[in-house]
Amino acid sequence: MSQDVRTRPTESGDRESLDGLDDLDGGGSVAASDVLDRLWRFFISMRTGLVLILGLGLLSLIGTLLVQAPAGMTTDPAAYTSWVASIHSKYGGWTPVFDKLGFFSVFTSIWFKAITVLLTTSVLACSVNRAPRLWKIAFHPRTRMGETFFTHAALRANILVATGPDTAMDNVREVLKSHRFRTISDPDDNGLNLYADRFRWGPFGTVVAHLSFVIILLGFFLSATTGFKDTQFVAPVGSKVQVGHGTGLTVEAKSFNDAYYPDGSPSDYVSDLVVYKNGVAVDRQSVRVNHPLTWDGVSFYQSFFGTAAAMKITDAAGKTLYNDAAALQWQSDDGKHSIGQIDMKAAGLSVYVIVAASGKPDPNIKAGQVQLEIHQNGTDAPIATQVVDQGKPSTIAGVTYTFERTRQYTGLIVARDPGAMWVWVGSTLLVLGLFLVFFFPHRRVWVRIRKTSGGTEILCASTMKRDVAFEPQFHQLVTDIQLAGTPSSTTQEVGQNDA
Repeated sequence: MSQDVRTRPTESGDRESLDGLDDLDGGGSVAASDVLDRLWRFFISMRTGLVLILGLGLLSLIGTLLVQAPAGMTTDPAAYTSWVASIHSKYGGWTPVFDKLGFFSVFTSIWFKAITVLLTTSVLACSVNRAPRLWKIAFHPRTRMGETFFTHAALRANILVATGPDTAMDNVREVLKSHRFRTISDPDDNGLNLYADRFRWGPFGTVVAHLSFVIILLGFFLSATTGFKDTQFVAPVGSKVQVGHGTGLTVEAKSFNDAYYPDGSPSDYVSDLVVYKNGVAVDRQSVRVNHPLTWDGVSFYQSFFGTAAAMKITDAAGKTLYNDAAALQWQSDDGKHSIGQIDMKAAGLSVYVIVAASGKPDPNIKAGQVQLEIHQNGTDAPIATQVVDQGKPSTIAGVTYTFERTRQYTGLIVARDPGAMWVWVGSTLLVLGLFLVFFFPHRRVWVRIRKTSGGTEILCASTMKRDVAFEPQFHQLVTDIQLAGTPSSTTQEVGQNDA
């Protein structure tokens, strides 16, 4: 038995005849005037996909590097303008430029949404374009190849055996089955052609990966359009605070407790939260940093804590304008003062409550005092600034302010992320798809058997595209086929890059 095994790189001119997968991302020729076909070719183009992915990646990078406006703030022009002004010191003269380009709300911008929709369409189009060809290769493969294929394939072998063609075919089939290949005899050529493959489902991993990407994009899109994330939600102990964002929820902090290590760093802090829906308590839980409370898709995460100033404000007629606690959650630029804000839109006033920061006494604001800085809405300069004592009402511009006491507040991250589940599903499918592609490549072998004057000639050939690990297995197949037959010669030749 003689065996001639050769390996050579596939030339570009041979690709179409050697591997039916080569042109999966292409399409047939279309008329230049056909708009629909042009649109279809645009969306299935790899170049289109790459450009859209780069665009989405660039916007995501910008949204990660630049501070993003809090959820829902862009719908309130006055609040958004005030917020932009507050970050002007961070970005300087670039602030209005970034604002004009929408860089402070990237993930809800029209550009981000448009690119997401286009990329999703492109990925779906590629999947639809690719799936029928993969299905045909898996279930209706080409079982016969021409003579040129057996002389130019990347992997090929010539084996001469002394047995007859039928016996040689049975031996080849058994060897391939022992290596867990599926075999299909060609019914159109007296059974003398054989096709064998393994991992025919492997290429479908690309479709799974494409669809997983669509699911991930849809998850992000759902989160960006219907979800929210408020990282500065404060709830003074004993107060009920509306969550907003159309949830109909209100949260109340019943208590807050914190513990510290000997070096003074916090070891634990926990909030006892009650969630109300339309005024009815629906859930209660002790919330820690890694143990959020979740109800109806809205999650409450423990994030920070601090001190609040309980204030009562009445007008000249004695009507209560405000009776709650203002969280002193901000710091002055020099770090010497803690600041809270009371927004009384009905009265057209905004009041800043200022106390000395912890460990930084201010002789002008003693213990048991707060400084009130009162602004009319829309003005930067205060109309009045006054220090008031705890428990002593002070009338300023016809409005009476009473600093009742200090109490703790808990700071929460409140988020609704309807797309999170889909992102997890898509990520799982992405891993599955990549696993199929890289660990189960579709391996195919074509065999032609013909009678010769000295016995039977067995021609074996296979492509080796993107699967160099198959070469040693192919040589093992050839060796096993050789051993299964009766040798007429022991000549073997292995070549690389032969012409």
